[in-house]
Amino acid sequence: MKPGQSLMKHYLQFRDFRAEEYAYLFERTATIKRRFKNYEKYTPLSDRTLAMIFEKASTRTRVSFEAGMYQMGGSVVHLTTGDSQLGRAEPIEDTARVISRMVDVVMIRTYEQTKLERFAAHSRVPVINGLTNEYHPCQVLADIFTFIEHRGSLAGKVVAWVGDGNNMANTWLQAADVLGFTLHVSTPRGYEIDPATADVRDAGCLKVFRHPRDACVGAHLVTTDVWTSMGWEAENEARLKAFAEWQVDRPMMAAAQPDALFMHCLPAHRGEEVEAEVIDGPQSVVWDEAENRLHVQKALIEYLLLGRIG
Repeated sequence: MKPGQSLMKHYLQFRDFRAEEYAYLFERTATIKRRFKNYEKYTPLSDRTLAMIFEKASTRTRVSFEAGMYQMGGSVVHLTTGDSQLGRAEPIEDTARVISRMVDVVMIRTYEQTKLERFAAHSRVPVINGLTNEYHPCQVLADIFTFIEHRGSLAGKVVAWVGDGNNMANTWLQAADVLGFTLHVSTPRGYEIDPATADVRDAGCLKVFRHPRDACVGAHLVTTDVWTSMGWEAENEARLKAFAEWQVDRPMMAAAQPDALFMHCLPAHRGEEVEAEVIDGPQSVVWDEAENRLHVQKALIEYLLLGRIG
């Protein structure tokens, strides 16, 4: 912890924050986004540096964090396993001890959640999960803010997850538990979501369906992800066969609420996990969703470094 920093928080999974903290973050996101759209200069992080550590490559994660930090007046250091000691067997604990003495906040996009936790345990500055095999909290943060922009609060609503029981599904389940909505999940056999990974307190926030269309019935939001996530490419052929019935299509959207939204964290494969007519259709908000990574992450970094504003 740096001098003058009374309480340090990390953001390693969605349940790290309480519902009231999310309410504050979404308010700040709306304010920060409005300033951005009005070309109002806002640089509260003019003396702060973000280190971005990538063991998994990403377009949206890098651009959103890097652009956001620059827009708020800060600076960025970009590291990969190829150009740092991370790829040369230095203990994660030692890397954390060194890097956290030189920067103000760290974002890590890696494989096992345990790597992130080990780094955070030895960091003197806040650590943010940019994606792990188990969780993707910044993406779901952006997704929920996008829903709020279009339809209001998710509390009491139904979100349908169709596809792989992956890090996104785990994070959506945590969000349902924390924010008070219901998650309908449909996955192929062998690719189920594991409630133990999400560590939910209220088991009633999850309902599992064998058939994907049934999961979409009455949903206010239908969302999915690629069938083969990064790191599982060797399983691609098997997954294409197993997930054939789990393409989000127009009949699934028709089963949802008439004003239901469709989301996808991208990149998307039209004709696989989603029908082109859905992702490019009137119910899709994927481009707002993608942009909102920028705005929610700016609010998140501001909160982690400066606490509550006003």
